[in-house]
Amino acid sequence: MAAPRHRRRGFSRRVQYGLFAGYVIAIVGVMLAIGLLMLSRFDPRAFNTLRGVVVDAGAVFTGLGRAGIRSGNEAGEVFDAYVAAGSQNAALKMELAKQRRAVIGAKIVAAENARLKRLVRLSEHLPRPILSARLIGSTPTGQRRFAILSAGTAEGVRPSMAVRSPEGLIGRVFENGIFASRVLLLTDGETAVPVKVVRNGLAALATGQGDGTMEIRALIAGGRAFRRGDLAVTSGTGGVYAPNIPVAVVTEVRGDRAVARPLADPSRADFAAVYPIFQAAITDLPAQPKP
Repeated sequence: MAAPRHRRRGFSRRVQYGLFAGYVIAIVGVMLAIGLLMLSRFDPRAFNTLRGVVVDAGAVFTGLGRAGIRSGNEAGEVFDAYVAAGSQNAALKMELAKQRRAVIGAKIVAAENARLKRLVRLSEHLPRPILSARLIGSTPTGQRRFAILSAGTAEGVRPSMAVRSPEGLIGRVFENGIFASRVLLLTDGETAVPVKVVRNGLAALATGQGDGTMEIRALIAGGRAFRRGDLAVTSGTGGVYAPNIPVAVVTEVRGDRAVARPLADPSRADFAAVYPIFQAAITDLPAQPKP
């Protein structure tokens, strides 16, 4: 015999057990809520302890969830970096090409500067060195400072000729023999070189101090003539040294005078060039006033 189509729920044990379990859970939940409410009302300390236990238990699951979210974010960042690597590589290639063009431009400017310097040399008719010779010794200490040059009268070296290295002026020939000469260094106590300050064109006189330095005094008093780091070059006045030869750099300012360090170090220079005594051209002399 077939079962009736419309069967009541009471005939299903599963439904009955489900309803009973729901009632039990509801009653337990209500009783638990009432207990927690009474606990919070009559024993707040114990209730706070219970809340702390719940928070600690929930922190485990919260940490696991946070770790999962962090892992997902890191994976996303890795994927984004992988996708963006192509565009970044292209940008770096463009930057590298730009830097290469800048280097090429700098080399072109350097070559142009060298060409202009050669043109200036021709236009100013700067003297050419007589010869280059080896420096075979120098005085390290003492009031008198000399260097020995391995060239003398046999090579055309004469007293008062200027001696310089690539860094700048070393001094002048003091006395010579046939195959060697003594060079009076810039730091000697009897050295005096007419100079000018490149920054402002101020005329000055540089004298040796006998202690490895020079003292520079302005020929026109007044004002703050020197600054630390100023470059002093020969002015060409006096007819011994050609103009614009680097001499010294100011290291200390003392009112209207300055202490400077020579750019050329004869103890480190292997070779030096000897220049003839400078003679200013007639066009370089100041015009004489008409009577």
